Amino acid sequence: MILLEAQPHELPPQMQICRMKYSHEINPLSIRIVNVWTLGAESSIALRMSLEALKHAQRERILFLDQCLTWRGQANRRDLMERFDISMAQAALDFRTYLSLTDTPPVYDAVEKAYFSSDDHSPLTDPGPEQVFELLDSKTTSLGASIPLPTRVMDSTVVAQLYRAMKGERDIQITYTSMTSGLSDPQWISPVRFHFDGEAIYLRAWSYKHKAYRDYLPIRITKQTEMETRVRPAPLLFDTDWNSLVCLWIRPRSDLSDAQARAVRLEYGFDDKLHILIETRKALVFYVVRRWRLNQENSRLELDI
Repeated sequence: MILLEAQPHELPPQMQICRMKYSHEINPLSIRIVNVWTLGAESSIALRMSLEALKHAQRERILFLDQCLTWRGQANRRDLMERFDISMAQAALDFRTYLSLTDTPPVYDAVEKAYFSSDDHSPLTDPGPEQVFELLDSKTTSLGASIPLPTRVMDSTVVAQLYRAMKGERDIQITYTSMTSGLSDPQWISPVRFHFDGEAIYLRAWSYKHKAYRDYLPIRITKQTEMETRVRPAPLLFDTDWNSLVCLWIRPRSDLSDAQARAVRLEYGFDDKLHILIETRKALVFYVVRRWRLNQENSRLELDI
C-alpha cells in the first residue's frame, strides 16, 4: 500500500519503509511508504543548510533561482534547465534545496506552473546592478566597470511587477517622478524591455501620456503593493529608434597635440586605427555619449561627425 500525504508537486525524497506483520502466511510482508511531505517549517529546520555548504555549481544555481524570485518575482524549473543545461530532476532538487534555505518561501501556482515570490520575500543575497540586468535581459551583454559606482537601490517589488507586465504584454500604471518637472503624476505605460548603460538599469516603455517610447528609471517609480494593469488597447507602434542601428566614429579630441593624441589612442586601444567604431541602437546613442564622456568639455575623445 502506498500512502502519499503531500501536495502533488515538489515532493522531496524523504520517506519511511515500515515492516508490517500479518497473521497469515500468504502475504507475510508488505511495504508501506508513509510520511512523504513538502518542505514545511519543521522539516526545513531539520534540512536547513548554509549556502557555503553547497558545492559551487549548485550554489550558483540556488543564487540564480533566488535572484529570479527577487527581481522577476517568479521562477520555474525551466529557468534553471535553460540557464545551466541541467535535467528536470536536478532542477526539482535545486528547488527543494532553495525551499530549505529561504525564510520566505514562494507560492506555487498550478495554473502558471511557476513559483511566485511572496509579498514579504527576503533574498538570500544582494546582487549588483549588472547581475540584475543580465537576469532581466539575458540576451544583452552588460558593460563592465572597474570603478566604484553610485549605489542605486531599486525596489525588487517594483521591478518584479514591471517584469510581469512586460512578459504578459500588459499596460501598467506607475507613479513616476520626473527630474524635469518634479511631478509625480500617475501614468499608463506599456513596458517592452530593460536596458543597462553600465551604471543604471532603465525600462523602455511606450508612454500613453507622451505618445512615444521613453526610458524610465525603476528607482524613480513609487513603490506600490500592487500596481494596476490592463490589457493593451491596441498593438504598440514600431519602435524605430530601438530597431535602427547607427555607427559612431570616435577619435581623439582634435585640439590635442600629436603626442597627446597618440597617448589617447594607446589608452583607449585604437591599435593602428585613427578612429574607434561603435555600433549601437539609435535609442542608446545618448547613453554611449554620456558613458564615453563625449559631452564633457575636458573629454579626451569626440565624435567624428
